[in-house]
Amino acid sequence: MIPNETLELAKKLWDYHHMQHTLQKADCILVLGSHDLRVADRGAELYLQGYAPLLIFSGGLGNFTQGMWTEPEADKFAKIAVEKGVPKEAILIENTSSNTGENILFTQQLLQEKNLNLQNFIVVQKPYMERRSYATFKKHWPDKSLIVTSPQISFEEYPTDEIPLNRVISIMAGDLQRIKFYPEKGFQIYQQIPDDVWQAYEKLVQLGYSEHLMPS
Repeated sequence: MIPNETLELAKKLWDYHHMQHTLQKADCILVLGSHDLRVADRGAELYLQGYAPLLIFSGGLGNFTQGMWTEPEADKFAKIAVEKGVPKEAILIENTSSNTGENILFTQQLLQEKNLNLQNFIVVQKPYMERRSYATFKKHWPDKSLIVTSPQISFEEYPTDEIPLNRVISIMAGDLQRIKFYPEKGFQIYQQIPDDVWQAYEKLVQLGYSEHLMPS
């Protein structure tokens, strides 16, 4: 059982990672691959609600999925969308990227090959990766309009047997560290981190949630 104090610290990171964007219609919905199949559900849901005429799935096998699956994330996600009623002709697949930066860069290449000049994107990602996805996208594609969203699930409801709470907290801590330090590496644009959020991160690392931190 995780103590309430630790849960409160983790919830502070969870809330910060959300961008709180308001959905608007766009040229396409770009779904970033991951180990969370609910992200595919969210992308398909938005397409079926008429938010965009094109659904792009991006993702090969990344840090988490290369040990779990043999099928690329984008292919697995696309099958879920088709099962939910999205027509195959409305889907594009980029299935070789292995991180968020490659998701964006390889999607750029795919659209160039298709002679598609899209301006407005809805990016779909895991709830606690909204901000990192935003910061990465705006670094590599600064001239595009961007809304970020994720499965509409609360912090309390998010963990599953495959994605347990301890792992979620460790990943959120690692992602916050990357938000702080990746801009100086050229991977993301700068995002301000409130003092109380960074203090919560430091306490969680002290408590042992350091599995997903950057290599020192």
